[in-house]
Amino acid sequence: MLIIIDCRDVEAIKNELVVHVSDQVGAVPSLKLHEFILSPINENETIDQNKVIASIKEFLDSIGESRNFAVISRGNTISITSISGKPIERTPKPTSQMFSCVHCGHVTPYEVVHNLHMRIHYL
Repeated sequence: MLIIIDCRDVEAIKNELVVHVSDQVGAVPSLKLHEFILSPINENETIDQNKVIASIKEFLDSIGESRNFAVISRGNTISITSISGKPIERTPKPTSQMFSCVHCGHVTPYEVVHNLHMRIHYL
């Protein structure tokens, strides 16, 4: 089952958030315009939605924003909603600096980490 994370109110930190959450829960991320989607690594596995929510809250807490945002689950969609109606306003990191593995979907902003990761597929 896929899990969709709606990031409209946290668009500025979406790239950092997707890396954190996908690493924490062991899922393959796919970036979309205002959201990202987590897919299980193996088709017969499921992603623990509670782990995803906990990981999102942990990330928001680490940047000092946990009191300003609610993490709401509806079916297979998780929304990160601003309590005050004010989204996070930071300069987003360009998506062109994100490196994604063509084999498993691993995402990292670091080219060196990406190159090292790619090597494991050819051992």
